[in-house]
Amino acid sequence: MDKKLRILVLTSSTGGGHDARAQAFAQWCFVLYQHSVDVRIEQMLEKSSVVNRSGVRLYNWIQLRLPFLHNLFYAMVELLSFINRSSVTIGRGYYRTVLEDYRPHLVLSVHDCLNRGYFQFAREMLGADAVRCATYCGEFSGGWGYSRNWLEPSADMFISRTPTARDYAIKCGMPAKKTRVRGHLMRPQAMLEYLDEKMRSRYRRSDLRLKPDRFTVFLATGGNGANNHLALLPTLARHAERLQVIAICGRNIETYNALMHWRANHPKLPLFVDGYTDEMHLLVQASDVIVTRGGTTTCAKALHYGCPIIFNGFGGIMPQEQLTWKFFRNGARSQKVESAQDFSTLIDAWMADAAAYERYREDFVALQYPDDQTELVEDLIRLAQEVADVPLTRQPFPPVNLAD
Repeated sequence: MDKKLRILVLTSSTGGGHDARAQAFAQWCFVLYQHSVDVRIEQMLEKSSVVNRSGVRLYNWIQLRLPFLHNLFYAMVELLSFINRSSVTIGRGYYRTVLEDYRPHLVLSVHDCLNRGYFQFAREMLGADAVRCATYCGEFSGGWGYSRNWLEPSADMFISRTPTARDYAIKCGMPAKKTRVRGHLMRPQAMLEYLDEKMRSRYRRSDLRLKPDRFTVFLATGGNGANNHLALLPTLARHAERLQVIAICGRNIETYNALMHWRANHPKLPLFVDGYTDEMHLLVQASDVIVTRGGTTTCAKALHYGCPIIFNGFGGIMPQEQLTWKFFRNGARSQKVESAQDFSTLIDAWMADAAAYERYREDFVALQYPDDQTELVEDLIRLAQEVADVPLTRQPFPPVNLAD
């Protein structure tokens, strides 16, 4: 086997945030360490067993159709904290095969259901002196919705997104000396592709075919396409002379087709429509406000770029989304809309009084905090090097311009 630092990342497609963070970590490793670090991403729940795979599908169906049922689903998932108290029970065979084949120096979990039991089993299979285990928890705050499955006290390192979430983890039993606060985990391109005012206007005009200087509302969704765009658009259409809209649909083909039809019949409202996109970081920067559910990845980008959020609470908020909503409600007085009328009231107020929006944005931007993702990656690389004799040379970031 090549002399590389090997890192196994455990994730699952319950929503899109976990996979996004796994992919971001892999990209950061390559940007900073090139071919010296090998990252293997495993969607462990989906691949390991029919039971786990069915659970993932049910999770995503509930998120798309009946969000309020997630309170019951979440309570059931919490039982895994007992089932996997000291080892992996469901899907054990596949995980064993991955460990034996890959023999990682570090097992990194970015999913709540892939910590307890998974770390103990990795040490059992590979030896306690041959592997390290770490968690990156992407929750914004603590309370109902913060799964106990995140908390495996035997982890060698526990990384939280915010101080609020770290403090809650310690309160629930995570040893304080093992914890870190390292902010968001986004792809390197999100740190490189910033739009200043001139670039933002050009991007709106040339890439999105929108007005360069008009108030822009971003109707967002996650990868599985849970949204209420069609319920919100009539309010925005009433202000067609003053605002414009970006709408993405994820992998929801039905919504995409409906929006294309809606746009054709409402020519006065400038509207950009897309499905699943890899330009989320640019679309957020091109917007003045984003309407989204409490998905951690989207909300992290919004905070990073200072684009205020209106939280979509149609049909209820999932327990995990409550953690995000609570963080922004308490810290920035962000608003939640549960109906088209709620949304209309807020937008109408902003259109009548621009200062009301400016206050909303100022409160949001004040919630930003330092966020150096290279520090997060280096923490994990150093942890893996405790058991791996692999010399590494860190590349500069931002990378050297090869054209210079």
